[in-house]
Amino acid sequence: MKKALIKRKMFIYINIFFLLLRGGFVLAQTRPDALQEYRNGNYERSITICLDEIRTQSQNLEAHVVICWSLLRLNRYEEALVYAQTGRSINRYDVRIIEILGEIGYFQGRNNDALQYFQEYINLAPEGQRIEMVYYYIGEIYIRLGRFRHADIALSTAVHWSPGNAAWWTRLAYARENAGDLSEAITAYERALSLNSQLVDARRGLNRARQALGSR
Repeated sequence: MKKALIKRKMFIYINIFFLLLRGGFVLAQTRPDALQEYRNGNYERSITICLDEIRTQSQNLEAHVVICWSLLRLNRYEEALVYAQTGRSINRYDVRIIEILGEIGYFQGRNNDALQYFQEYINLAPEGQRIEMVYYYIGEIYIRLGRFRHADIALSTAVHWSPGNAAWWTRLAYARENAGDLSEAITAYERALSLNSQLVDARRGLNRARQALGSR
């Protein structure tokens, strides 16, 4: 009788275990995915999911990263800064957070802060997933500051990583033009137009650089 009771209890426990296991699997399968919503362009939905995750797990670094990406897409830089700073406190060396802080600084016009974060990103991840964007932003900052030779170096590196980006070749040509390197500027403008013949800025820049070079 006692053995039968023990077997019955074991049977019940095993069934409960499998029910819990199945329930957990179903929950995992149906749990909303903030990253997927972000990739689908559903930024508000992604933010909502991340906020729910952060409320239950305040140290969830992934949620902080994804909410920042979504907020950046919506140009909500002050909000993104709050979550990026919290993410930085969770993991000081997470390169995604560092790059996010650089972007926020770039869009808010805090050039020195942005350069500092971007340089840190390069030091930590010289071949990181966002390395081409980092060099592009650095180049744009140096154009803002009128440091066109520095911009040339940064944008040359950006197009090295992303050689098919016609808009970036145009900005590189502009930096070279303003640095007085007209022949190199013409080469870059021509490369931009070979990639996209409809770029008005590249066409105007090419004519301008050719005219300036011919008048020397």
